[in-house]
Amino acid sequence: MARYTGPKNRICRIFGEPILGSGKSLQKNSNPPGQHGPNRKRKTASEYSVQLKEKQKAKYTYGLLEKQFANTYVEAARLKGATGENLIKLLEARLDNTVYRLGISPTRPAARQLVSHQHIMVNGELVNIPSYCLKPGDVIELKPKSKVNQTVLGFIRGKNPKINWLDWNEKDLKGTYIAHPERESVPENIKEQLIVELYSK
Repeated sequence: MARYTGPKNRICRIFGEPILGSGKSLQKNSNPPGQHGPNRKRKTASEYSVQLKEKQKAKYTYGLLEKQFANTYVEAARLKGATGENLIKLLEARLDNTVYRLGISPTRPAARQLVSHQHIMVNGELVNIPSYCLKPGDVIELKPKSKVNQTVLGFIRGKNPKINWLDWNEKDLKGTYIAHPERESVPENIKEQLIVELYSK
């Protein structure tokens, strides 16, 4: 299963945001990573550098590798509407991301593991593909055995009320993907237009 397995704090420090963890390292040391991080001269970033960094941020945030992300962009470009907004919608519609948004798992990597270990059902059927793309109306829930698994239940923290494109039934441990989110509803600090400009070159 392809995924990033390197140091997470290093990535957080590169972008200056807690995109792969709690961000505790940023409180201790906000310098860029590396031996010469504190003394590194801040050069003016080129346009290409800014665009590339934004793409890398989106990749690490949603846990995709290069080919997966490029394929998602191609699909977004095929859809009607703004390509950047379509890209965010497709990333948010991933099953592992939705499991994370519903509060079933504390992080996206943990959500990916729940899906791949066959704890999650979509519309009553087991799905073990983290990149599975959800459609409006799809119902996501833990499989019956997982609903009594204390380890799995210990991770559940409930849905953030600001995530208005998902519905969560705490009693039944069941969520519904109501609709694709509007861009302004997605809290991630990603400038998708820069990504579109990068791929358009």
